[in-house]
Amino acid sequence: MRLWNPLAVRELAALLRDPVYRGRGVPRGDGRPVLLIPGFLAGDWTLRVMHSWLGRVGYRAYLSGILLNVQHSERMLSGLRRKVTEIRKETGSRVSLVGHSRGGLLAKVYAQRRPETVEQVIALGAPLADWTDLAAITHHAVGVVRTANELAFGRRFNAEGRFTYDLGLPPLVPTASFVLEAFHSTARSPRPSRLRSPLFTAR
Repeated sequence: MRLWNPLAVRELAALLRDPVYRGRGVPRGDGRPVLLIPGFLAGDWTLRVMHSWLGRVGYRAYLSGILLNVQHSERMLSGLRRKVTEIRKETGSRVSLVGHSRGGLLAKVYAQRRPETVEQVIALGAPLADWTDLAAITHHAVGVVRTANELAFGRRFNAEGRFTYDLGLPPLVPTASFVLEAFHSTARSPRPSRLRSPLFTAR
């Protein structure tokens, strides 16, 4: 299986040329703090482009300090709690959380437990409805990471009942989930991708 997508370089080049990336025609942000949370098997480096863009358009963007998003959920949430506390002390404001993939799941659960500290949650490509809805290769990666966590921390991923329960609760802060679905025909030419953006509203 080819893991590297040759279209990624072309898409990145197109992004960097886009006027929106340079902030042209984009409404200025109000300076609110935004914390970016990387996805499974990823780290802050994957969100540096977004981090710099948010800064250019008027937001106070922060990276999470995550090198690799591979540890069990409660340990990851503990790190996020410390980071959000630091940001709130610096800004005096509630924090908007933007999470990619597993980062979106962590953001949703963190906001569920500490809603008074969170302005909103934006999940990008995160399976909020069913966290087990993963590609086959990702399932294999989860198995490897699960074993590593069991050896390192003595904690099983499938024992994270509280995290799973909190993930399934109705959100307590405004929460938006954006999922890109790519559909391919049996012919050589791919069909266009489709963007789903269901909005979950707080009670």
